[in-house]
Amino acid sequence: MIPFVRSERARLTTLYGGLLVLAGALLTGVVYVLVKEGLYSSISMAVTTAVPAQRLEDLPTSFPTDLPSAAPASPGPIPPGAVPRQALAITRTVSDAAESAALERLLTVSVTVLAVYALLSVLVAWWVAGRVLRPVAVITETARRLSGENLHERIALGGPPGELKRLADTFDGMLGRMERLVSAQQRFAANAAHELRTPVAVQRAAAEIGLAGEPSPERVARIRSKLIEVADDSERIIEGLLLLAASDQGLRERRPVPVHEAARKAVAALADEAAERRVTVSVRARPLTVDGDPVLLDRLIHNLLANAVRHNAPEGRVEVRTGPDVGIEVTNTGPEVPAATVPLLFEPFRRLTERAHAPGEGAGLGLSIVDSVARAHGATATASPNAEGGGLTVRVRFGDA
Repeated sequence: MIPFVRSERARLTTLYGGLLVLAGALLTGVVYVLVKEGLYSSISMAVTTAVPAQRLEDLPTSFPTDLPSAAPASPGPIPPGAVPRQALAITRTVSDAAESAALERLLTVSVTVLAVYALLSVLVAWWVAGRVLRPVAVITETARRLSGENLHERIALGGPPGELKRLADTFDGMLGRMERLVSAQQRFAANAAHELRTPVAVQRAAAEIGLAGEPSPERVARIRSKLIEVADDSERIIEGLLLLAASDQGLRERRPVPVHEAARKAVAALADEAAERRVTVSVRARPLTVDGDPVLLDRLIHNLLANAVRHNAPEGRVEVRTGPDVGIEVTNTGPEVPAATVPLLFEPFRRLTERAHAPGEGAGLGLSIVDSVARAHGATATASPNAEGGGLTVRVRFGDA
């Protein structure tokens, strides 16, 4: 089968054109039948009206025997008193001849008109199919042209609402999501490379400068401590990246996890760091059990608490709540957070302030891991700046919580 016949435009043309030709043929047939049914009586009445019976006496007194007539022809002279019978024969003969000629003419004209109508129908159907499928051609051309460099392009199909308009708008929405995803992946790769390159550069500088010449034992000890500290930072970054990748792949197995107990354990694990930073942590843990991965959920709660403790103010507070109605909620005091900046904090390596590479500062993966783990469990992670005291309130809601 040739490509033309396989095209959607050819199929629509065949469908539209076939329907129009079929409708024209049916209309022609109906008109022909209706005209044929009433044509004889109409012609007879017209002949009788136009040629009264008394005037038939002026007609020739003999008729050819081969004239078509409903009554047998009577050759020879017209007998006296037979004028009405002869007039009827003449009327039928004229009517039959007129009917045959009119039907033949009607049939010829109808077939000619139907042929012209069929040709015009196919042309109109081809044009209409092209107009209908034009948005599909635009979508196809845009999809063929798109690549990683021009994901910003959109179809932006105009026209009234309809199925194809919704398809184009859906395609534009998909392109927007793809553009955001690709941009996020590119930023993630660039930030990860930067974060991993920094500790490597510090290690190299410490080894080349700190151990140059004949260093003293004290100097070697300081360099050793610095190298271990930088290695720990690199290890935390790599572990965070691996955890983020694992949570993005979804859950392999699920089992009931008592989230309220995990919250108490996380608070106990961070008690020393909170005391060192003079941050008070309070817990109101009501029972909450979630089907999920216990390791990922422990990391989610730990990251929430670690962020709340580390990004706080001296003599600050952290409140932890769990329960079926709130899910997991962590509120902390600290610096004021602009509302426009809050959604960006869930992206990898995003921080409220520039990184100072201080001990225990973190790599900026905390909330991005929280968001990824929450999505893997069918939950939503949201944050909002506090009206008083600065800081954030981060909520993770599971299901209908």
